[in-house]
Amino acid sequence: MSDAVVSAVLNVDVKGPVISRHVYGHFAEHLGRCIYGGFYVGEDSDIPNAGGIRLDVVEALRALNIPNLRWPGGCFADEYHWMDGIGPKEQRPSMVNTHWGNVEENNHFGTHEFMALCELLGADPYISGNVGSGTVKEMSDWVEYLTREGDSPMVRLRKANGRQEPWRVPFWGLGNEAWGCGGNMTAQQYAAEARRYGTYCRDHGDNRLYRIAAGANSDDYSWTEALMKQLGDLGCAYRPQPFYQALSLHYYTIPGTWQDKGAATVFDTDEYYRTLVKAAHTDELLTGHSNVMDCYDPGKSVGLVMDEWGTWWNVEPGTNPGFLYQQNTLRDALVASLHFDIFHRHADRLVMANIAQTVNVLQAMILTDPDSGALVLTPTYHVFEMNKGHQDATALRVDLLSDVPAREVGPDTLKTVSLSASRKDGKVLVSLSNLDADGAADVELDLRGGIVGEVVSRILTAGAPQTHNTPDAPAAVAPRSHEQVTVTGTRVRVHLPAHSFVTVQVDVA
Repeated sequence: MSDAVVSAVLNVDVKGPVISRHVYGHFAEHLGRCIYGGFYVGEDSDIPNAGGIRLDVVEALRALNIPNLRWPGGCFADEYHWMDGIGPKEQRPSMVNTHWGNVEENNHFGTHEFMALCELLGADPYISGNVGSGTVKEMSDWVEYLTREGDSPMVRLRKANGRQEPWRVPFWGLGNEAWGCGGNMTAQQYAAEARRYGTYCRDHGDNRLYRIAAGANSDDYSWTEALMKQLGDLGCAYRPQPFYQALSLHYYTIPGTWQDKGAATVFDTDEYYRTLVKAAHTDELLTGHSNVMDCYDPGKSVGLVMDEWGTWWNVEPGTNPGFLYQQNTLRDALVASLHFDIFHRHADRLVMANIAQTVNVLQAMILTDPDSGALVLTPTYHVFEMNKGHQDATALRVDLLSDVPAREVGPDTLKTVSLSASRKDGKVLVSLSNLDADGAADVELDLRGGIVGEVVSRILTAGAPQTHNTPDAPAAVAPRSHEQVTVTGTRVRVHLPAHSFVTVQVDVA
């Protein structure tokens, strides 16, 4: 059987919307070993650290050009009271993390530690405030504490805790999952609360908050409409009120049921394809929510933020079920690569996305071994690294000249070749995924409107989709040079082995 061949045209001189670097954002919640034992090991740890922040984790994430980090949650955000996490550590009160394992934590990682982490990473902070169990004053005070200069009660408190100058905080979440763990509100209840909280989250000095309202779960389009209505009237004359500047959206790739989501590393071919069908559904969701927003805001002045996405499996056997620790295979990497192709196509409305989560939780970039201290980069990490050239690049439209191979998966159809492209600094970056578990494919790209120069290609694959990295085999799934690329004039032909992710960087004059 011959390989499938896909032909496509890229007009490299036709500019599309800019792919915000923030769609490559990350998420760190007080959940399991994401913060404690992941990012934060304490100042007395034998692991090299800066103020308790693990430096090899910082180094690995800086290699991704990490653009932003969302904290402290997640569901944890709406039970977190920031005042408990400032001041001398020995004086900070402990708290019970009722959402995740019912464990006690000592609040040693708080506001100053998070801001120090962001500074080490070179990442913009994205803070989610407490709407569910907090108050408007509490959130307003936190913004003032972080971002105001001069003299005020919160400024004096910050200075007493060792920070003279304010921080820059661009992104601010008005709660989290208000339809569920963030308060079990109706859309109308939360829309009114978002309007109120957004009013009192002030801009101090030259710090301008980009306020993000807690948006919909999956396909709840009525929730999105309720939030858009709070900002102004329907129609082309839409001039949104400044209560918030964006809406969030949460969607996880779960091929099983909520009670039995499936195993991270033990799965058959049917489960593999069901997973990718669920991941591909992201395109329909982004289209649906964007369509609702377009009815009110055709000028696209209000952003869409997918600040929780990724795979969610049953926890690894023998681990705390409330810690959401799962392994990460080549299948997860292809879920990520498929998401990024979708995100690039929605660059006109999607301004940020945050994978859940960065370390030791759900679809993590990094796994740390609690016994040996070893750090493992996951297959998903490598997709982020291979794709980082898309950050703040101009999206290029991909025009297909042939049918894309597809597979019937139950009642659904999965296109098994996915691709997207962008241009920045004289280089075109093309990302290609072959989702077929067994069959190879070839993609022939005609790069029109430019002169093709040097071509560099890399591939991420392994013997089976179940392959994953461990402390004993840290590079079982790792990128390598891809030689199965041929160039003829403006045509670049790329061979895609089964279950593979490939990037092709082309110098274009």
